[in-house]
Amino acid sequence: MTHPYRIFDSHLLLAIRLTPNGGRDGVDGMETNADSHAYLKVRVTAVPEKGKANKALIALISKTLKVPKSSIELVSGDTARQKILRIAGDPEDLSKRLDGLISP
Repeated sequence: MTHPYRIFDSHLLLAIRLTPNGGRDGVDGMETNADSHAYLKVRVTAVPEKGKANKALIALISKTLKVPKSSIELVSGDTARQKILRIAGDPEDLSKRLDGLISP
């Protein structure tokens, strides 16, 4: 199984496809694109202007994974739907929490 994250020593990188103005805040599981890259599908109610959707994404991931917002950083995709988040913390613990989200 391909994962939407990559594990490093003190953090992990999480690939996300964000749908802003999505009607509700939530994680909609995992998908794999044509290039076999996995990503977490996330939707937020915030509009994609002035960083509001990105802030809502970080708040949602923080709440979902039970980590402080300060440990989450947007690495790439500031104005794109495809985003990479860097989440500081124990990567093994974080990967288990993410696997719990995407498991059927």
